[in-house]
Amino acid sequence: MDDLRHYLGRLRSWAGAGLYVHLLATAALGLFDGVGLYLLVPMLGLLGLLGEGGGVPLLGQGLAALRELPDSYALPLLLAVYVAVVGVQALLQRVQSIRAVRLQQGFIRHLRLGLYEGLMRANWPFFGRRRNSDIHHLLTSELARVSQATHLLLQLASSLAFTIVQIGIAFWLSAPLTGFALASGALIAFAMRRKVRRAKAVGNETSELSQSFYAGINDHFAGIKDIKSNRLEASFLSWFGSLTGRMEANFLAFARLQATTRSWYQLSAAALIAVFVLLAVEVLHVGAGQLLLVVIIFARLWPRFTTIQAGAEQLLSAAPALRGLRELERDCAAAREPEATGASDAMSLQRGLECRYVYYRYGTQAEADYALRDVSIRIPAGRMTAIVGRSGAGKSTLAELLMGLLEPERGVLLADGVPVSGETRLALRHSVGYVSQEPFLFHDSIRHNLLCVRPDASEEELWEALRFAAADEFVSRLPEGLDTVVGDRGCRLSGGERQRLVLARAIVRKPSILVLDEATSALDSDNEERIREALDRLRGTMTIVVIAHRLSTIRGADQVIAMERGEASVSETSIQTEGTGEADRRKEAIRA
Repeated sequence: MDDLRHYLGRLRSWAGAGLYVHLLATAALGLFDGVGLYLLVPMLGLLGLLGEGGGVPLLGQGLAALRELPDSYALPLLLAVYVAVVGVQALLQRVQSIRAVRLQQGFIRHLRLGLYEGLMRANWPFFGRRRNSDIHHLLTSELARVSQATHLLLQLASSLAFTIVQIGIAFWLSAPLTGFALASGALIAFAMRRKVRRAKAVGNETSELSQSFYAGINDHFAGIKDIKSNRLEASFLSWFGSLTGRMEANFLAFARLQATTRSWYQLSAAALIAVFVLLAVEVLHVGAGQLLLVVIIFARLWPRFTTIQAGAEQLLSAAPALRGLRELERDCAAAREPEATGASDAMSLQRGLECRYVYYRYGTQAEADYALRDVSIRIPAGRMTAIVGRSGAGKSTLAELLMGLLEPERGVLLADGVPVSGETRLALRHSVGYVSQEPFLFHDSIRHNLLCVRPDASEEELWEALRFAAADEFVSRLPEGLDTVVGDRGCRLSGGERQRLVLARAIVRKPSILVLDEATSALDSDNEERIREALDRLRGTMTIVVIAHRLSTIRGADQVIAMERGEASVSETSIQTEGTGEADRRKEAIRA
């Protein structure tokens, strides 16, 4: 309930006066509905079906005034007033329906934007602690349940406002009968309280099953090649059948719960109306008009009581979604990176990067092993540095720290002698071009994949980057050139072509630092040679950091950093670099 109150408070804060206008308009709807019912009695009185007002307050005088009018005017006038009241009610209902949808969708858009911004602003370690499928699940399925919960909240608020007005009218007509009906309703609601608690348990199971479904689907289709090659289709079909069966049973359990509640309310309503009429006629001697109106009011209100009960059950079933969304928002807020207070332009590295006595470990447990231990190295600007070592030695962790994605637990990272923190870290990140081992391309055109890092790049700059990455030849041979759609993650291209396009994308950004994280480990010798030639063309134009296993990839590096169990040792190579004039010429070409 704490999560529900939290989001109710946020809805009130976001909607402001609009929420109160919505509730007041709902109360007005209830009032017009009551007036419409109230006018039924004088109609029946004019037709001679009831006595003088049927015992309804104020109607005796009203009927007397109407009977003084000519017979041809009285009934048409009353009917015209009735139509006008119902017409105003219908218009109000239309406006209310649109306003309710606007409030719901606006609030959900507000939550979506806030959550997405929180995710985008979260630091890199945050994503290492969560599965992507869990984030997708919360952004889609669980946020949809939160949207439904918001709709239910607005619906419940409207139902309560409408019900209060109708009950007020009923009390005015007959306080004893109304009190009896309300006491009976309260007893039924008390008897149904266990059904509401059961709805929360069903909701918990719904969230768990939905999360398992998203995680499984994400993992299975990411590994579909392994599933097909190892003939694992049958076992995964069995898993999927079992999970969907449990999801079906969960849905049926909730449907059964709501159907049971609805049937009990219907049976209770029938018994209550019977006792109600007997009490009114035999004990309280209520007038026919009063009895008619009170019965009609409660006959129309009783479905609303059922709706309120069903809404409460659905709200509690959505409580796990609210809790999960709130936890994600809290985690995002805790992992939020500091925002730039001014313009944090990309830095132009002049002297280089330096690590001094750097320690880093994943997690906060004191017993966790350090991924980096007492690392003190220097990456000279404008040179090529290779980082080598076995798997798990700390190569990628060191690269992420040099890119500004990680912050040392101890020690300091310096850029041109300035400690990297806050705005300096953002400026460092703006100056980095990154090429990973598994190249990622959006399911869009080559042009879009290049422009996404720098939307103002010209056509000439795109082709220049493709030439530096040795990708211009194969792109020019494609039927649509730069406008060729590459498919999901670039599946329509070969591994070498994808890798060169990602390198070209990094060059389009005109970075000061280029980081290649085992970018050639999955390539054949021909494609690896193409990437190496591309790096040779870039030497002297930017600071290049290459993480690799193969010695052929790091051929020509000015410096080699060997990683072993998180510790680093540095050795200079004897490879001669280009003359200053040639380096300056290439630097000018790529930065032009």
